[in-house]
Amino acid sequence: MANTARLKQEYTERIAPALKEKFGYTSAMQIPVLKKIVINQGLGIATADKKIIEVAINELTTITGQKAVATISKKDVANFKLRKKMPIGVMVTLRRERMYEFLEKLVKVALPRIRDFKGIESKLDGRGNYTLGIQEQIIFPEINIDTIDRIVGMNITFVTTAKTDEEGFALLKEFGLPFKNAKD
Repeated sequence: MANTARLKQEYTERIAPALKEKFGYTSAMQIPVLKKIVINQGLGIATADKKIIEVAINELTTITGQKAVATISKKDVANFKLRKKMPIGVMVTLRRERMYEFLEKLVKVALPRIRDFKGIESKLDGRGNYTLGIQEQIIFPEINIDTIDRIVGMNITFVTTAKTDEEGFALLKEFGLPFKNAKD
């Protein structure tokens, strides 16, 4: 829990004042905040084997420290052998302490373990939110490589209260996300 307090404390002591000065906010309520982090794995191959969902739920729960849930299909798609209400992925939404713990682990431990890592893309969604695609779940230290039967990727979405991409980018950069070719 000490890490959590440190990241949160760093936000209130260093990041928020820096953003307030950079963008000229008049109120503390205008300063962008990281609201939640959503981790999502799409597992279309799970239509053939139900055990894949259980394994993915356990892996995502181990990585995040919070129980992951299965996502289900909304409609039938014959071409993909997909029926309505079949499990086709897993997701977890992190907020507050767990969100900060995961962010710190992602920036300090997981991302540097990616082979030939040169930084992450700096394209936000237009509303100050950012989605990062990860190709392999094995970059997280909690995952034992010997027990893995298949490599699956995941999308990690950072949801902020920022109104523009510029504000969201500044917030995430201050949190330590290693953007490549980032202009300061």
